[in-house]
Amino acid sequence: MTSLWGYAFVHQALLAGTITAVVAGVVGPFITTRNMGFAVHGLAEMGFTGAAGAVLFGFAPEVGLVGACFLAALAIGLLGVRLRERDIAIGTVLAFGMGLGVLFLVLYTRYATEAFSILFGAILAVSAEDVVWSAAVGAVVLAAMIAVYRPLRFASVDPDVAEARGVPVRLLSVVFLLIMALAVAEAVQVVGVLLILTLLITPAGTARRLTAHPGRVVAYSILIAVGVTLGGIVGAVYTSWPVSFFVASLSLVAYLLGRTFGARVRA
Repeated sequence: MTSLWGYAFVHQALLAGTITAVVAGVVGPFITTRNMGFAVHGLAEMGFTGAAGAVLFGFAPEVGLVGACFLAALAIGLLGVRLRERDIAIGTVLAFGMGLGVLFLVLYTRYATEAFSILFGAILAVSAEDVVWSAAVGAVVLAAMIAVYRPLRFASVDPDVAEARGVPVRLLSVVFLLIMALAVAEAVQVVGVLLILTLLITPAGTARRLTAHPGRVVAYSILIAVGVTLGGIVGAVYTSWPVSFFVASLSLVAYLLGRTFGARVRA
């Protein structure tokens, strides 16, 4: 198995995985602060529907994935800003999307390998072009997060006061959902739709157990996300087991360690 380290697909997986993990580590803390874990799941499910539709109509699944995530993000953002409204909006959009996805798979008479790979992730199958795409998407996400960081942080911690101070809370909500859509589309290639919370929620949740400082939370979240992703790829190379299994397992271990020793570290 060690001979696999000389192959380009392993190097490409490591590069794409690192880029994806950095993006997830930056976006994740805001997802947890804004209680948007359900939205992450909804966007991922809609992404699968978009990928299935793209395969059915002869397009690249990545196009359908990103397009569906964007449309779902806009729909959720416009239908509900407050937590109760947002959950109803997500549930409504998710139910429609899943029904549509089932229809697309039924109509597609051949085995949709590309669409199904989005369910479970296929980081070891990424090409050089996929790495470039990941880098481009990652650059857009990071640039957008830098641009909205301060007002988004204010609106995430105390939306009522932020709105009273003139912060465009509703617009920021929609913008962040679009950023999340890109982050979800990128993370799907590592862990797939079914385990999307592994990268976008767990590292951030673990980081919050280690520190209360906002900047350090982001830094720790990035480090944890990169660590579990690269560890997952290494585990897959040596065992041929799925990368997503290792990423999910390592994330769980990190979270349990954070819960066990986090109070001592914060003290």
